[in-house]
Amino acid sequence: MAEIKPLRAWRYNDELAKGIDDITSPLFDVVSQKQRDKLYQNPYNSIHLSVPKGENAAHNSKKTLEEWKKTGAIQHDELPGIYVYYQYFTLAGSQREYCRKGFICNIRAYHWDENVILRHENTMPHSVNDRIDILKETELNVSPTHGLYTDENFELEQYMDESMLRPIYETEDYQGVRDVLSVIHDAEVIRKFIKVIEDKKIILADGHHRYEGSMIYRQERMKNNPNHTGDEGYNFHLMFLTNTEADDLRILPTHRVIKGLENFSPTELIKKLEEYFIIKPVEEAHSINEIILGKQWAFGLLFKDFAIKVRLKPEMLDTMTWKFPDAIKALDLTVMHYFIIEKCLGIHGKDQRASSILEFDRSFSDCLAKVITDEAQMAIITNDISMEDVKQVCYSGFTMPQKSTYFYPKVICGYLFSSIKEDEFKSPPHSCF
Repeated sequence: MAEIKPLRAWRYNDELAKGIDDITSPLFDVVSQKQRDKLYQNPYNSIHLSVPKGENAAHNSKKTLEEWKKTGAIQHDELPGIYVYYQYFTLAGSQREYCRKGFICNIRAYHWDENVILRHENTMPHSVNDRIDILKETELNVSPTHGLYTDENFELEQYMDESMLRPIYETEDYQGVRDVLSVIHDAEVIRKFIKVIEDKKIILADGHHRYEGSMIYRQERMKNNPNHTGDEGYNFHLMFLTNTEADDLRILPTHRVIKGLENFSPTELIKKLEEYFIIKPVEEAHSINEIILGKQWAFGLLFKDFAIKVRLKPEMLDTMTWKFPDAIKALDLTVMHYFIIEKCLGIHGKDQRASSILEFDRSFSDCLAKVITDEAQMAIITNDISMEDVKQVCYSGFTMPQKSTYFYPKVICGYLFSSIKEDEFKSPPHSCF
């Protein structure tokens, strides 16, 4: 089902790579303005390709790329390879070090209707357009999206572990995560990777906007190319693939922040909530995330001067009118968006995707601070979701609201870039691919 290919990556030259810490960057959708301002100061930081500055930002990215190629700041690897990427990390409150193992390759940019790449959340149109603009100008995949395959036999890990004995890069990124990259050039081993993945469906964990940009761009190029073969570079997308069966996938909760809602009244809101929820006051607002932990349909609501815990009355679930399968209706996120955001706050489901009133924040402490300082009217604190929940949504054919998941840690940008320009995408004649 899923066709993958090795790639000839563009990577920083040896001299620049000595300072790889200074030229990597967070992904475009998580980098803060403060981080951007600092990273822009380095003329070779990868942010100049991923989040370019200026009025004609996409064209600026193209000019930067052309200059880097011309001066040799980045160089084209001679052989196609599978790039192995490990991320070592810890979580708050635990001494355990996790290692998320995976590999980076090119994958065909299947349309959603082909049911090979499965999405679990919606996208925001303006973010997709932004990614398409950069892709059109540069013909470059600047950073890999994150996809999940399922292999209970762990067939590929032995080859990845062996590759990691000879790392190319090792850095500590902005998250405090240790990122390590290596490469596999052995043609026989690469064919094993291709074989294992070819009968899999891929769940898109992170990078829905970048992937959808590649998908739409592929459709446009196919339509305008009477000699389309399916082998052209524009058919492919850069992806980091990890195994759903490994014990190193972590999905952190993403909370909702409400700003700018007209005639907002906490008192009136609570009256509406009482119809659907059991409500209990919480004396210590800073502990509300622990109070709701692990409890189904339980949420913490933060206001400037107080906090409450709400938990859906079980009989209310049957009143939901959204046309979802029962399993999707029962998800915490569906309950939150239907009963709190639509029924009580009045932001209808069809409008939530583009609403400026609804924001997303994975930091509980940030949510609390925004409410206390009047930067926000309220915050809705939620639990994380499980990998099984994500699978259930994907296989159902439905999606969660945007920003429903936060797979941790995030992939970093700057280790490698993948060109889809025809003369750069094709494998050299001496290659087996």
